[in-house]
Amino acid sequence: MLRHSLTGKQKSFLRSMGMGMDPVVQMGKDGLTPAVVQSASEAIKKRELIKVRVLQNSADDAEQIRSMIETLTERVDAELVQIIGRNGLLFKRNFDKPKIELP
Repeated sequence: MLRHSLTGKQKSFLRSMGMGMDPVVQMGKDGLTPAVVQSASEAIKKRELIKVRVLQNSADDAEQIRSMIETLTERVDAELVQIIGRNGLLFKRNFDKPKIELP
């Protein structure tokens, strides 16, 4: 997927959709394991937009949290919509069965 292929308007639309979502993938004390990547990959294929959370026992500072979320984004070949605190919002278009129609 092309990086930075979402416009500001599209990111804003996706952020508003993500507001009410609960995290479907959580990274715990083991960090970014292959199981976490697999889980995120499956979830994003089904939903296109997922929220991930880095638990408190996993990372201490904002830089570590950001790094973990960005690495997960790269490994599932998604686009990072936003990071707020310990939560990240990831988007990846499913061309076979699209669920979200971007503006």
